[in-house]
Amino acid sequence: MAKKMDIQEKVGHLRDFYARERRVPGYNEMLEIFDYKSKNAVFQLIKRLDELGYLIKTGRKIAFTGKLTGNIRLLGAVQAGFPSPAEEELIDTLSLDEFLVEKPDATFMLKVTGDSMIEAGIHPDDMVLIEKGPSPKSGDIVIACVDGEWTMKYFIRDRSGIHLDPANPKYAPIRPENTLEIAGIVKTVIRKY
Repeated sequence: MAKKMDIQEKVGHLRDFYARERRVPGYNEMLEIFDYKSKNAVFQLIKRLDELGYLIKTGRKIAFTGKLTGNIRLLGAVQAGFPSPAEEELIDTLSLDEFLVEKPDATFMLKVTGDSMIEAGIHPDDMVLIEKGPSPKSGDIVIACVDGEWTMKYFIRDRSGIHLDPANPKYAPIRPENTLEIAGIVKTVIRKY
């Protein structure tokens, strides 16, 4: 009977290698890492890791996914209401890029200045991830160029047309006089405490 493969142990060895070398090991290196005797054993491991989403195999090339290279451990859940007993259990390891960015080729990041979106929970020095491409819906927070000036505001479409609303009563809504260009929709706010 074949020995059961301990995937988490194998993934741990590959993460260690990647952290040291910043690259994917070759077949011969994997023979050594896992103390395998045949390249077929390496092939079977790669096939299994591909099925589980830890790597992508295209022809003879292998690339690790964020699921393998991610270095933040997901240990469980925490109650935000009433306290409950907590148990630490490794659920997975994930890459923040993979978790936060749905479309990498269409996503960019900006640092926030100013306080016009403070009541939306967006503060100065926060970082925002913006996705280019989709048309904004009323209520989306957008990055827009209004009459030659860039801003971040709520995109509002009503009977009187389009306007951009702040999330701070100190500021007035903005109605484009000549031009309005939407660069993208804010998808994520990142704050470092």
